[in-house]
Amino acid sequence: MPLYAAYGSNLDPGRMRATCPHSPQVDTGWLEGWRLTFAGAELGWEGSLATIVESPGDRVFVALYDVDTVDAATLDELEGATGGVYRRLHAQVATLNGDASAWMYVFNGYEGGLPSSWYLAELAAAAEKAGAPEDYVDALRKRPTG
Repeated sequence: MPLYAAYGSNLDPGRMRATCPHSPQVDTGWLEGWRLTFAGAELGWEGSLATIVESPGDRVFVALYDVDTVDAATLDELEGATGGVYRRLHAQVATLNGDASAWMYVFNGYEGGLPSSWYLAELAAAAEKAGAPEDYVDALRKRPTG
């Protein structure tokens, strides 16, 4: 199975170990030409959810996981792919070891809305734990919240 490119709260290595115990992290890198944004405010949760959209010139920090088949089914359920909230897409991830093909979850709907302050803090903490550059983490912390 191709690698999984985790962003958002799934950047937290502890969260991924708990969710996907058979799926080791193998690298980190960047989704070049993508931008982290938020969507799903209309779903009635406390705020919008993290997603990514294609955006030339931007990039998103990701952690790459070699996901076991059983863990992939768990992730699909937890990330809303089985319910149609998110879908899987494939892209190339730029790493220090070269480009890698990976799949990621993208929101099924339109971009818009703001995350809650607690959710944004979770995303920044997860990025920090995964080893994202300080400027990336700082930019996350400075994003507006709803």
